[in-house]
Amino acid sequence: MRLYVHRRRLRPSYKARRCGEANGKGLAGPASSRARGTRRVILLTTSRRPTTRIRTFCRDLARFIPNVVRINRGKLNLDGIAERALEFKADRVVVVDRWNGGPGKIELFQVGAEGLICVPPRMYIAGVRLQREFDVKTKSIQSLTITTSPEKNPQVAKVSELLSSFLSIPMSSMDEAISVYSAAMYISLNASRHIQVTFMLLPETVEVGPRFTLSHVVWETEK
Repeated sequence: MRLYVHRRRLRPSYKARRCGEANGKGLAGPASSRARGTRRVILLTTSRRPTTRIRTFCRDLARFIPNVVRINRGKLNLDGIAERALEFKADRVVVVDRWNGGPGKIELFQVGAEGLICVPPRMYIAGVRLQREFDVKTKSIQSLTITTSPEKNPQVAKVSELLSSFLSIPMSSMDEAISVYSAAMYISLNASRHIQVTFMLLPETVEVGPRFTLSHVVWETEK
């Protein structure tokens, strides 16, 4: 279903906040569903003027990641995205930015009392392979877990734990994942020693994508 952005005037006190501007009260603001006991929703959108490849990448992600609502950004600024997040009762936002015509950066935000609060890290994308570029038919995904390669790497572990926490996806060993879940987000190092994230069907352990490789990850926030 295609969702159209409805523009409306922002409240004067509602401002989008950059990385590093979070106060000591934490990232979760009044929009957080933790206090309400309701289902937590993630809003997924793109940069302005996204290409077809970026839109397809976001559709692929929304197909696998639970509780994701994907919207077309249109001309919305960060304030407008925050307003849309509140309309969907979303407490988190994921923005896929463009670079050289394709997906170039993934930014994570928490919806707080005063707008969007950037959650590190920023993940810069070196390359993407879409689901349609895998010669495999996908099936309905009932449950998703995050698994990592047997090789122990601190950066892989750090990114995996962050995505598990932010996306509310449990982490599992591969043996547990195969016996319990219908799909896995598999995070590892590729041959070039870059972090690679892909999706696979279980218990077959068949890669169906999307797959994206990170050129680098920035954990520091702006001052």
